[in-house]
Amino acid sequence: MGSFSIWHWLIVLVIVMLVFGTKKLRNIGQDLGGAVKGFKDGIKEGTAEGTPATPPQQVSGGQTIEGEIKEKTKS
Repeated sequence: MGSFSIWHWLIVLVIVMLVFGTKKLRNIGQDLGGAVKGFKDGIKEGTAEGTPATPPQQVSGGQTIEGEIKEKTKS
């Protein structure tokens, strides 16, 4: 009793189409596609916000001053 053949999958597909109908299956597909697209967009935005920007260099009196900005903490 190995893997299912193509005929088994076709019969299952026909039964699912008879039970749910093509309109409902189309709506489910659109909803799933929209969710995947939203997830991909969210991942792209998350990685864009997560990358640290290079701090601008300030020139004062001919010298370059480099530093990092850290959060202020109350002491």
